[in-house]
Amino acid sequence: MRLISIDVLKEGMVLGRTIWNEAGHPLLKKDVVINERIIERLQQLNTHYLYIDDKLSEGIEVKETVPTDVRNKTISTIKDSFQSMNGLSTVNASYILDQQSKAIVTIVDELLSAVTGNNEILTVLTDAYLFDEYLYQHSFHVTLYSIAIAKELGHSAEDLRLIGIGALLHDVGKLMVPKEILKKPGRLTHEEFEMMKMHTRFGFDLLRNLHSISLLVAHCAFQHHERIDGSGYPRGLVDFEIHPFAKIIGVADVFDAVTTNRVYREKMLPSQGLAIVEAGSGTLYDARIVNALKKSVVHYPNGLILKLSDGRRGIVSKQNNLDSSLPWIRIFEEQNELLTATYEINLVDYPTVTIDSIETDYVVPSRVV
Repeated sequence: MRLISIDVLKEGMVLGRTIWNEAGHPLLKKDVVINERIIERLQQLNTHYLYIDDKLSEGIEVKETVPTDVRNKTISTIKDSFQSMNGLSTVNASYILDQQSKAIVTIVDELLSAVTGNNEILTVLTDAYLFDEYLYQHSFHVTLYSIAIAKELGHSAEDLRLIGIGALLHDVGKLMVPKEILKKPGRLTHEEFEMMKMHTRFGFDLLRNLHSISLLVAHCAFQHHERIDGSGYPRGLVDFEIHPFAKIIGVADVFDAVTTNRVYREKMLPSQGLAIVEAGSGTLYDARIVNALKKSVVHYPNGLILKLSDGRRGIVSKQNNLDSSLPWIRIFEEQNELLTATYEINLVDYPTVTIDSIETDYVVPSRVV
């Protein structure tokens, strides 16, 4: 499989992975042959990247850490839980959430099992699932990233569960924010942004009234937008004043926000999102947490074409658990000359070679497609 930009998707290409809709039903099935109608539909759905199968990437597989059925079930449960609180007062919403706490903990336990029971680097596919409601998939992704970070930092099983619950519910306060603000495609006005920021307080007020879930979960919702230099909100807390769990969820939240499609911004690839987070390491975010994220998640997904500093070009063929930033590459081109036979290299073995560029828009010569 090869990961490409929709800008170079052409008729006759073969879809490499099924694309799912919000209901957990296949929108486009793997192996379908692309035509103009499909391309137009994907553009309407704000799809930026997708996997295709071709000769160049033959044998390269992409396996998501959480199986598709578990993912669909999890997001469906999140959606049902959140929608049941729409339009309710804080007290009534807290009551409903208390009743659903068992289902929420079960979800987190399933995700814990998927992440902690897998020694490979966390792989989360964001373009294989198309959702109208950003909040549901965002809550799912942030939970996965938070658990992976906490696992890397060596937190106990009890901590991992609490962090998972806190991550799953970190944005629940957005249910109290007017939808016209949540879904506004353009820049928010000052007044609208001030209302958006209130979701942290709304979430805290909703969660602190729960009898079945730790008060720490409420503080995760309250503090996940605080920053260690005091520049965050709602209270401008500094490093030692922010709960460690909220620091983890805050980093996971930012990483998912920049690597997921939004109505007002095109998503970044994982390596680009990691660069954004790393730019705030030690100022906005705890450096230990940023480093744990970098060790835990895929930087360059399998199937991605990379141009190397020594003039070679290749496709990421598998991940390297020794260093998630240095994958295995299937080299197919040297100095702009296609090779008659490809070969594999482990970037760990080439310390002087760097990744020059990501090429999702690379057009493969017709003779090797």
